[in-house]
Amino acid sequence: MGEPATVRTTCPYCGVGCGVLATPQANGTVRIAGDPEHPANFGRLCSKGSALGETLSLEDRLLFPEIDGQRVGWDRALDHVARGFSKTIAEHGPDSVAFYGSGQLLTEDYYVANKLMKGFIGSANIDTNSRLCMASSVAGHKRAFGSDTVPGCYEDLELADLVVLVGSNLAWCHPVLFQRISAAKQARPNMRVVLIDPRRTPTAELADLHLPIASDGDVALFNGLLAELVEWDAVDRGYITRHTNGFAEALEAASELTLKGVAERTGCNESALVQFFDWFASTERTVTVYSQGVNQSTSGTDKVNAIINCHLATGRIGKPGMGPFSVTGQPNAMGGREVGGLANILAAHLDFDDEAAHGRLKRFWKAPRLADRPGLKAVELFKAIEDGTVKAVWIMATNPVDSLPEADRIKAALAKCPLVVVSDMSSRTDTLEFAHVRLPAAGWGEKDGTVTNSERRISRQRSFLPLPRSARPDWWIITQVARRMGFGEGFRYESAAEIFAEHAALSGYENDGSRDFDISGKVGQTAADYASMAPFQWPHRESSQSRMFADGEFFTSDRRAKFVPVSPHNPQARFDGLFRLNTGRVRDHWHTMTRTGKSARLSAHMAEPFAELHPSDARELGIGDAELVQLTNQYGSVVLRALITDRQQRGHVFAPMHWTDQFSSSGRINALVQAIVDPHSGQPALKMSEISVRPYAASWYGFAISQDRPDLTNVSYWALASGDGGYRVELAGDTPEDDWEALAHNLLGRRANLQAISSADPARGRYNLAAFDEDRLVYALFIAPTPISVARQWAAGRLQQQPHPSARSSILAGRPGTDQPDQGALVCSCFNVGVNAIISAVSTGGCTSVEKVGTALRAGTNCGSCRSEIQGLISAHTPRVAAE
Repeated sequence: MGEPATVRTTCPYCGVGCGVLATPQANGTVRIAGDPEHPANFGRLCSKGSALGETLSLEDRLLFPEIDGQRVGWDRALDHVARGFSKTIAEHGPDSVAFYGSGQLLTEDYYVANKLMKGFIGSANIDTNSRLCMASSVAGHKRAFGSDTVPGCYEDLELADLVVLVGSNLAWCHPVLFQRISAAKQARPNMRVVLIDPRRTPTAELADLHLPIASDGDVALFNGLLAELVEWDAVDRGYITRHTNGFAEALEAASELTLKGVAERTGCNESALVQFFDWFASTERTVTVYSQGVNQSTSGTDKVNAIINCHLATGRIGKPGMGPFSVTGQPNAMGGREVGGLANILAAHLDFDDEAAHGRLKRFWKAPRLADRPGLKAVELFKAIEDGTVKAVWIMATNPVDSLPEADRIKAALAKCPLVVVSDMSSRTDTLEFAHVRLPAAGWGEKDGTVTNSERRISRQRSFLPLPRSARPDWWIITQVARRMGFGEGFRYESAAEIFAEHAALSGYENDGSRDFDISGKVGQTAADYASMAPFQWPHRESSQSRMFADGEFFTSDRRAKFVPVSPHNPQARFDGLFRLNTGRVRDHWHTMTRTGKSARLSAHMAEPFAELHPSDARELGIGDAELVQLTNQYGSVVLRALITDRQQRGHVFAPMHWTDQFSSSGRINALVQAIVDPHSGQPALKMSEISVRPYAASWYGFAISQDRPDLTNVSYWALASGDGGYRVELAGDTPEDDWEALAHNLLGRRANLQAISSADPARGRYNLAAFDEDRLVYALFIAPTPISVARQWAAGRLQQQPHPSARSSILAGRPGTDQPDQGALVCSCFNVGVNAIISAVSTGGCTSVEKVGTALRAGTNCGSCRSEIQGLISAHTPRVAAE
């Protein structure tokens, strides 16, 4: 046999769109590497991308269609869906049904879903989880440029002399871009980085200046910048005159605040503000990168335009190393925007309010009843399900029961909806529990199509695995339903290549250059061309264009950019004793963990949901490090682990958005988020809810490892994670237990004839137990009255090994003997390097820099996400030389 074939594909995580080399192995595994030829990453991968091969098992996969929990064949399932939607439309009209999609869908999937709903059903009730991350950028782009166009490219991040990061924890959320900027800064030490974020995130490691801005202070900050640019004569008057409108009005709005007023609104001291303003004014090559901290706000669109205003005023847009840059959160949020996946836009960047565009699309599709007005945006859509206006919904590749605000209301809405259809690859999601019809979708590595990244680069996702059991690509499922609804003429596709060809043709249809999105250069390519298609940027007529607007021509009616006057929103009222909740991502997990949750090493860095609290707040509340805390408001309640850190501002709490009822007893943080939205974009404000915080009254704490999935039915608090060879689980109870052996049996002891050893100290409330099947550890349980002190990573690793009988005492103690290495809690996921190994390299090995630690241990040398943690350990553990 020859060498296994390597397939070039694209990562399914964030919007960086990294190229991946996937090589299936004879033993069924897949070797993963970065693609050195892909222009997004040039071979780099983050921890999540590097671990993709660990997430491809069929465990917890949805593999067969189901109706009301019963397995059925595809014909029956598809007939049921088509009949249900057709009947609902016939009785209640087209606006009584809806689709809710995802930035995880491929462009071809998105295209046929949008075509079916808007063109043939006749409703625009198709929205997507991209509404939760990028809608405000879309709205801001369209207000300023007349189109949803990202002006720059990734190369600009490396060419810039000043990179401003706003509301973006790039080190954890877009690690490969962080690495590209880091490498550029190392090559050009005079390059500056400014971080604007309420938290001192790991990205601050790279920053020359951190502005710890108050929540929603961004408009005040960039208005203040615009006013100072004019004051310092740092604007490009010629550019403003030739290529823009509305500058005077925008400046008038920006001049409402003095420097002192900006300082008060932003919470930043005046000297730091002046430093930032000076750097921006004096640095021509400036890129402003922004993400969810800007978008996920009731003033998100205004924030976007406040940033763009500053770039228009200086003429720094569309040129090398210059421009505003929105980095997307999902692998195909941009592709969904191209095909009209949002409820308020049409395909190919056409608009509802453009009568000619509407007619053009209707002709091209031969659409019998093209929707003539925008549909319901995500939050509105689920409220319509709740009140019964929408009676049938098809949810594709997303988990709104956990990701939408007021998430408990989403549960209640779906519970009473007459028809809920869910297409997913996972059999374990909180949303799937409400599905009347479950449709098994193909996953990454099995499906074939395209995605578009944050720099407008379209890349291929290619299949390298066979379709498992009855799983099918989303485009196929949608097309089959469309045919059964009587729309066969418009849905004759037999391949993703055919769909892409139509998508490309539509982009150039009657397009004289007045529309930004145009990939008509790909029209006429064969199936073989599609199969081998290399990454390219749009627009692509005869060739690709990496930057937009360099000529000062925009996509407004008069071809001029528009300054948008924006005013700082009044700060949200705060009440005594309440905290501001900020939600976001962690380094090694993704969305609701249906993929990353399968990987033991990705789960090891942050194995349970947590709440970051400032030390002073924790002290006043009587909360100790690693104790449990309860966060509550009128919308819901969660219980999380306390992570006490001074990188968090006082009065604020940060909590991650990943944990669901599949992984924790009470970690669905969006249950606490109020469903308020930006008035322009409809994007929900996921970072500004008010909560109360109090200690959780735990009677005991526990930690367990097990080869088998534990039965956690009767445990008050739990957080489950994949471990090496099984599972690891954090535990706590709110009532005393008097029989720990019975608890262990109920949780973990489903196998017969195990040999158990235990130790108990009733006076101190401690109990340890380990159970073996001959020489193999099957499970272990550790109980204490306070947060458990166990070598968790080491203990979890014992499940994969066959320990010597003499090691049983160490396992029972929950920590290795002196003759056994313990790497400690995981720091570097890429190379499995723990905290103890790094401390040893620093304190006794002379590793006094991140680079030296990397040379010794490889930690921090791949995606770089752990570099700030490594630097913190170096600062804390470098031996000090005593003064003579």
